[in-house]
Formats: sequence, C-alpha cells, structure tokens
Amino acid sequence: MSNDPLLQPYQLKHLTLRNRIIVTSHEPAYPEDGMPKERYRAYTVERARGGVAMTMTAGSAAVSKDSPPVFNNLLAYKDEIVPWVREMTDAVHEQGAAIMIQLTHLGRRTRWDKGDWLPVVAPSHQREASHRAFPKKLEDWDIARIIKDFADAAERMKAGGMDGVELEAYGHLIDQFTSPLTNELDGPYGGSLDNRMRFCLDVFRAMRERVGDDFILGVRYTADECLPGGTGQADGIEISKRLRDSGLIDYLNVIRGHIDTDPGLTDVIPIQGMANSPHLDFAGEIRAATNFPTFHAAKIPDVATARHAIAAGKVDMVGMTRAHMTDPHIVRKIIEKREEDIRPCVGANYCLDRIYQGGMAFCIHNAATGREQTMPHTIPKADIRKKVVIVGAGPAGLEAARVAAERGHAVVVFEAANNPGGQIRLTAQSERRREMISIIDWRMGQCEKLGVTFHFNTWANADTIAAENPDVVIIATGGLPHTEVLSKGNELVVSSWDIISGDVKPGTNVLIFDDAGDHAGLQAAEFIAKTGAKVEIMTPDRSFAPEVMAMNLVPYMRSLQKLDVTFTVTYRLEAAEKSGNQIIAHVGSDYGGVAKQRTVDQIVVNHGTIPLDDLYFELKRGSKNLGEVSYDELLSGAPQTVDRNPEGSYQLFRIGDAVAARNTHAAIYDALRLAKDI
Repeated sequence: MSNDPLLQPYQLKHLTLRNRIIVTSHEPAYPEDGMPKERYRAYTVERARGGVAMTMTAGSAAVSKDSPPVFNNLLAYKDEIVPWVREMTDAVHEQGAAIMIQLTHLGRRTRWDKGDWLPVVAPSHQREASHRAFPKKLEDWDIARIIKDFADAAERMKAGGMDGVELEAYGHLIDQFTSPLTNELDGPYGGSLDNRMRFCLDVFRAMRERVGDDFILGVRYTADECLPGGTGQADGIEISKRLRDSGLIDYLNVIRGHIDTDPGLTDVIPIQGMANSPHLDFAGEIRAATNFPTFHAAKIPDVATARHAIAAGKVDMVGMTRAHMTDPHIVRKIIEKREEDIRPCVGANYCLDRIYQGGMAFCIHNAATGREQTMPHTIPKADIRKKVVIVGAGPAGLEAARVAAERGHAVVVFEAANNPGGQIRLTAQSERRREMISIIDWRMGQCEKLGVTFHFNTWANADTIAAENPDVVIIATGGLPHTEVLSKGNELVVSSWDIISGDVKPGTNVLIFDDAGDHAGLQAAEFIAKTGAKVEIMTPDRSFAPEVMAMNLVPYMRSLQKLDVTFTVTYRLEAAEKSGNQIIAHVGSDYGGVAKQRTVDQIVVNHGTIPLDDLYFELKRGSKNLGEVSYDELLSGAPQTVDRNPEGSYQLFRIGDAVAARNTHAAIYDALRLAKDI
C-alpha cells in the first residue's frame, strides 16, 4: 500500500473514500433542459475513471422555481431529473468513485427575468452588485416553502443514487440569512446569530428527516466574508462549531471571501498571476478549531500543494477542481508515478469566465474537457504509421505534434524562432500571465518523450517540406499583428505585440486603440502605464476587453486603475497624422455625428492578427486535397479522405491563427480534432 498521503483512504461516516482528492461542486453548464444528459454524464464519469475519490457535481443545482439559474444549471426541483441522475451516479460508482451533488437556492444571486419571471427573494431588499435584481424581502410562507423545496430536492437526489448532498451557502440564500450584511428580517430568522443561522439548520433538519442517517450531508460556506460588517473570522469559527454541534451534517467545506462582485469572486477563486492556495491555512484553522471533517478547494493546482494540505493536517479532503478540468487523470498518474505527465492547470480561468458569460466551461488547453463524447483524453494508436510534418511550434503546432506522435506517427516540427511557444511566449512576458508558458512546456515535454523531431531557427519553405517526403503537412504558422485599420496614417502606429515584446519603446502620452478586446491590449496598456506614461484605452465597443472576460479583468483593473489609465468606450480611431513630433488622432463613432481629435506621441493598435499563410498557399498545389477539409468528416470524427489532386503527394491542412485570428483554445481544439484521426 502506498504511503503517499494523497492515496490514503478516508472514512466519511459510512462512506469509504479511496483517496484524499475530490472534485468540488461546480457547474460546467453542460445540462440540456436542466438535466444531466449524455455530455454531462461523460464529463463526470471521466473524472471518476481518472481515479478521483469523489466527484461533486452540479454547482448550484436549483431547488426552487424562484431560484432560476443565471447560467445553465441543473433543475433539482423537477421530478424528471431522477432517472438522469441515476444514470450518472451508476456510471460513476462503476468506476469506484463516490458522487455528491450541490443544492442551492440562489436568493438574490439571480435575476427576476430568468426562468418563470418570479420575484427574486432574499432576507432584505438589498440588491447584489453582480446580478442586479432588487429582491422581495422573504415572508414566512416563502421560508416554509423553500425549506420544503430543499427537502424535496434532497429526496430526489437520494432516489437518484447520490451518496450525499452539499448545500451551497456562500453568497447564496443560506449565507444571505447568516450574514448581518444581508439579513434585515425581524423575528425568528433575523437579528441574533442564533436567529440568522436558524434557516440553514432548519433546511438541514428537513433534509435529514427525508434522507435518513445513511446519506452524507455537508455545507460549503464562508467562514470569513472579508467584508466590513459581515461575517468575520471569529464569527466564522463560531458558526463552524455550531454547524458541527448540530448533529445534522457530516463535513464542512470551507470558503473565505464573498462573491457579490467580480473582484470578490476572483479573490475566492483566484486566477493566474494570483497566489496559489491562498485560503488553505485558513481552512486548516477551521479544522483545528472544530476537529471535524474539513474539505477545501481554491486554486490548489499542483500535486505538491495538495499533498502538503493532507500531510500537514490542513484538511481531510483536498479539492483540485479546475486542475481536473485540465487533466481528469491526475490520481491515476500519481498512482502510476507519472506526475510529470499531469497536464498543468495554468489558472487561465477560461472555464469559469465562459460560464459567467453564458457559455459552456472549456479548458484553455485541454479541448477534450466537456467534449468527452467526441474528443479523447487518451489518444489511440493509428493502424498505419505516417510521416507528419508540422510547421510552427505554437500551441496549435505542438498539440498537433503531440497528438500525432501519440498516434504512433513519425513527427517533424519546423519553427522559425529559436524557442517554441508562438504568441503564448509573448503573452507570458507579463508576470501575471507567466503560467501560460506551462501550456508550451508540457507539450514540449510530451513531444520529447514521444520522439518528435524539432528544427528551430528554421524558416521552412516548399523545398524543406518536400525533402521530408511527408504523408501529411500541417501548417500552424499563426499570424502577425493586423494594424492597418485606419483610413490614413497606418504607418504611424505600432502593435500591442511591439510593446509587449520590447521591440518598441513606450511613449509618454499613448492612445491604445483596442477593438480586438483580448489580453494583448490590456497587457500593452499595463506595460506602458508602469513607465509613468499617460495612457488611454479606446474601443468602439460598448465595453472594453470583452474577450478577457470578467474574472480575468479583475487584476488588470486593479493595476490599471491605480496607474490612472483612462478607459473610453464607443469611440473609434479613424485616422492619424503627423504633427511635428506628435501624432494627431482623429476619432469618430459608429453611432455617428462625432469628430474629435487627440494629440499623443504614440498610437498602439490591437486588432488581432492576419494569417501567416504564404507557405500554405505555396504547398497547396502539391497536395492531394488542395488544402480542403471535409467538415462532415472532421465533425463526425472520421479521417480526412478528400482527394482532389491525383498528382498530389501529401495531405495539407492548416490550423489555429494560420486560418484566422481566434484564441489559444481554438488553436488547440483545431489540432486535436484533426490529428486524432490521422
């Protein structure tokens, strides 16, 4: 038996967990009609197959109709969910893992114009900043109804084969009762701590009466809101002890912070550039104060930190949730002593930021996550070995190389630069985004183990490719900054890449015109502003940096606001002209009727990239498929069979930004779904 602390079993009441690693509850937004159907089940089962002790599914499954999901959550108030849950729990149990589900009533953390358009309810009329709905203050009949809804939902989940239910308290209705900041009720549910906790305990009591003792009940709650006038650390320890002493629950899942604003949410669930495991020691304090089973997760991306959390007695079960979105087979690789093969979570938070914008959760560099029905996490071998030549060692090229080599093919990669990485190497110049380089480092490590041949500092041409006698050629050359967007004066501007790379010295009075809305514009702005320069970011859109998304925007704003950067929306840079050693920027608006000027000494344009595709078009005429991709075959998971040129000697494809400016995830997904069938 292993002496690794992470691999020790844990007895949680009657439930034996096979190790100490869990996936905490989260909603990847895969439900269909509010049900956990095939996509959801496949995603959940993959983590169980990878060896995790327990997977907690369905962050914030709704127990009441007046708790409509603000993104695509499960609807636990519907009886029809039971058979879907049963299919998922049976499949997880077959893999040897336990499974729980998280139930909630969102309270004010939703909107009245979602679902059935019922009034939002809370223990006060105070609006939450993030979701903006002014709530109805709860009446006695609302409270009784919602308590019953929790009990009904718990009964459904037990009928569906769940091992237990976790209540989502923090930021949601239960926490809104507990916190003095959000509870303005009189009588039995407001005022003293006893009264403010009564709702939570009444919910647990009602659930326990329905599900009995042979069912795990837990709570994920904040033990310190980190807000003036809110639940503080001392109160949090007292609340923790009262939860333990209630005899109604089996574990505590500890959170520190508040989630009513984007900055608050980001401090609870930190992203790249922020400290790892910032609340682990605090969770350890709760465990020490209560001597009660304690779980915790918050940016614990690596095995070493997780191992420390268990070995040091900080927690009993450690959550590695986003890490398991990146690599669902972490535990299996630990058991097999292959920790170096674990695909690292880089904290990019593409997963969570997407769901808060109404999309599905996808990992920035594991395109199989959420697509388990069609994309493999483990690449199968090909029947016939081929020679695959790839041009470009950015994320798309390296993923294509990795997958093709896993297939058993002979793979050669040409790269014009002296290092791999492409745009990721550029973006990792920012201290905040340095973790992104792990996307490249991991793939290079895998490619080297698989015997991929690399030629750096090599500008490949048609003769270079022909000398390799390839069966397949994949062009992954990326793109170059597109700055020619003005009616005149394009020669006067520089790109965001020029600034980030250090190729161009920042000016002292700078206008950044950003209509790509991605990280590069904000990275350039921060780099320039830190020199003491005056910086204005202008966009024609009604909001800036929409591709960065909410949680990733938080650290930028904290920095840029301190540096007094100006943000201007709904204006378009139209032209530029030289005036001595200054530049006159001509500014208009898509809304019409505006003609303004700015006088600056530097204009930076962030307008995405245009494909670097000369080699692709040079090679096209010698290819069997003339570069054509059968989308039907691509989407159905079949090998590419297009053959339009009898004289052609190889198949030719291009992927990533060599096709069109998109993002890292799109580039990696391009590579995976093409190369897995070569």
